[in-house]
Amino acid sequence: MTGVAVEPAGVRAVGRVPRLRGFAQWPPAGSAKRQGKALRADVPRAAHQDLVVDEARPDAVAAVEESNAGRLPELTPIRVGRMAASPFAFLRGSAGLMGYDLARTPVTGIGTQLCGDAHAANFGLYGDARGGLVIDLNDFDETVHGPWEWDLKRLAASLVLAGREAGAGEDTCHAAARDAVGAYRRTMRLLAKLPALDAWNAIADEELVSHADAHDLLGTLERVSAKARANTSGRFAARSTEECADGGRRFVDAPPVLRRVPDAEAAAVAASLEPYLSTLGADRHPLLARYAVQDVAFRVVGTGSVGTRSYVVLLLDHRGEPLVLQVKEARPSALAPHLATAGFPVPPAEHEGRRVVLGQKRMQVVSDILLGWTTVDERGFQVRQFRNRKGSVDPAALAPDQVDDYGRMTGALLARAHSHSADPRLIAGYCGKNEELDDAVADFATAYADLTESDHARLMEAVRSGRIAAETGV
Repeated sequence: MTGVAVEPAGVRAVGRVPRLRGFAQWPPAGSAKRQGKALRADVPRAAHQDLVVDEARPDAVAAVEESNAGRLPELTPIRVGRMAASPFAFLRGSAGLMGYDLARTPVTGIGTQLCGDAHAANFGLYGDARGGLVIDLNDFDETVHGPWEWDLKRLAASLVLAGREAGAGEDTCHAAARDAVGAYRRTMRLLAKLPALDAWNAIADEELVSHADAHDLLGTLERVSAKARANTSGRFAARSTEECADGGRRFVDAPPVLRRVPDAEAAAVAASLEPYLSTLGADRHPLLARYAVQDVAFRVVGTGSVGTRSYVVLLLDHRGEPLVLQVKEARPSALAPHLATAGFPVPPAEHEGRRVVLGQKRMQVVSDILLGWTTVDERGFQVRQFRNRKGSVDPAALAPDQVDDYGRMTGALLARAHSHSADPRLIAGYCGKNEELDDAVADFATAYADLTESDHARLMEAVRSGRIAAETGV
């Protein structure tokens, strides 16, 4: 047994083999499913409908202003403008404010790796190493260990808001949230019944539509897939770069979204790719060694991310074919200040980029083969492929009769992601067979959507009064 970590002396062995740290014990200690079911005594499933808005709750506009701290001030009006577009857009940019609210809701104490921002627009397609497309959660800026309920409630509330924006009636919006929770619950029950390895790899993407009963989405997913396949580094480089005298290429200014940066800033970002290599497996090094770094530009991204430092780095291989990497600032999770209130204190991350990358790898079935992290000017960054055949469904643009299908699909995906870090038997035991949890979280989602509409109205009033600057249409 040389080189194998074992428990201290006195721990009972199983046959000739001592119990190993990091592995389960045998025979199993009790039933995880029964343990989960027992939690209902302390936290009834119906309690998840509760939404408490206390007097200390931050003002919505003040929360936006506070979340702008540390961002590039010249870009925060773009962020505010994007959040002001609709209540759903406001929710997308206000994960911290919802974290405050969620910290005052019931939790079972079961922890998992959270996406932290599991709203309905943060699911999508991206390319795998073999040229196929994977559908999964695809944004992890806020990822952290915390209560599984938080992701589920954020997803459900976002579906109500997206459905309203899509023109769906209230019954349809409520049903979409309810169906998402139901799909999450049923998927977790399915995973709990499977052998551990089968559960880990369950629900292949080609089976997802049937599993979630989301057949009305097939046409939409086919269109998104076709668009995603064309969404590549090559296409982006063709539109955003020009040829140089030495045969290389450089980025072309397209303000305010894309702009060239001073030489010193470009050099610092490019230099950060050397330590980034150490965060990748050694098997990736020969691949990147076949590319030469050409240029660096600043690019505005996302809604919640606007104002953070985000760069695109152009690389060319020996044929002049491009690879574009994104080097994106990783700020502390917006949920971190609120998790202790829910019984999940979070120690400061040793590196925010590392937190994001490891959280992503813990949740996704397949991750970007070039996903890693680095440091630029003492700030943590994540590094990943840019335009890696990414595609997404805009839930607010769906036909009203597709919103519930989309809810079921995303609920199933969220359960699969959570099951990689939480025992599905434990969550399944709590969720149970009936629809009590589905109804409760859907009621919460409707109430939270109403609260978000009120928050959005306050932001719009602040923009009109000039209290906070907003730049729209960017």
